[in-house]
Amino acid sequence: MRMNKPPFEITDNIINMVAEITNKLGKLEASLDKRKDLSLRKASKIKSVNSSCAIEANTLTEQQVEGIVNGKRVIAPPDEIIEVKNAYNAYQKIHEYKAYEIKSFLGAHKDLTEHLIKDAGKFRAGDVAVYENEKVVHIGARPQFIHGLMNDLLVWARESELNSLIKACVLHYEIETIHPFSDGNGRIGRLWQSVILYNYNKIFELIPIETLVYENQQRYYAAIEDSRKINSSTAFIEFMLEMITKTIDSFTGEKDELRVVKDAYSKLLTKSEKEVLRIIIRNFAADELIAMENLDGKINKAKSGIRNYLKKFSDEKILFATGENRGRKYRINQDIFN
Repeated sequence: MRMNKPPFEITDNIINMVAEITNKLGKLEASLDKRKDLSLRKASKIKSVNSSCAIEANTLTEQQVEGIVNGKRVIAPPDEIIEVKNAYNAYQKIHEYKAYEIKSFLGAHKDLTEHLIKDAGKFRAGDVAVYENEKVVHIGARPQFIHGLMNDLLVWARESELNSLIKACVLHYEIETIHPFSDGNGRIGRLWQSVILYNYNKIFELIPIETLVYENQQRYYAAIEDSRKINSSTAFIEFMLEMITKTIDSFTGEKDELRVVKDAYSKLLTKSEKEVLRIIIRNFAADELIAMENLDGKINKAKSGIRNYLKKFSDEKILFATGENRGRKYRINQDIFN
């Protein structure tokens, strides 16, 4: 079992998205205030850590993650605090990892899982299966083949002249499919995609792609599953390129998620309401009208639940509502921001 080129197809959609991302990166680089780079890097890493850990059921909020990073005492399950500390340390070292070397890859896994699992930084020694509702949905590679498969994958990626935007997505998918570790495969897959993207363009250190992945978690898993069904990562590549595009969009202009909601409004909201508001702020600009259908696929809630959130935001003057019933639309109240 040796791997040469992983199975995938370069579609017109992929080519168009790569061109679009390249164009957007150029514009973003030209518009960035270099003086803010340090604060942007820290904010991005906090968001990446919070989102990547949340995908794995870590319950800490972004505010708690920020508190941990800043050395504050946070009351939370000890393992979840360790997980966050490890992940932040790993994302801090993103410029040190060598994207196509197994030793560095194993070192990154150790950084992510140290004090959490016994075999941190080591390929698993036993078989593993992924379950959903007690049903096996995926079986990882047999342990005796893992080193060879990972070595071949990294050698292919190092030698391939494929655009690194695509290459990063392919490696992310293949890591999840090989499932080389007993635990932490999702976190290392997302981190390693970020490592490759950082090596492609340093600006990716400022862009928390994991946040959009978390907000589209069901689509993320569906893209992995769809790709596995046909043994081709094309669907996953298209999904991840879409997430990269949207993250760049949300980072720029008036949709920049670094806007902070005033305490007077934030304290009126529950944790889940804050999460939904954060998604709305990230995805919509100041002058955009937001309809129910615009939120479809962005918020993983039933329509009745989304309507309740919108009503709460409207009642608290966080969103302005216009129209009636099914024709009702909303706009963000800019006065809620510091």
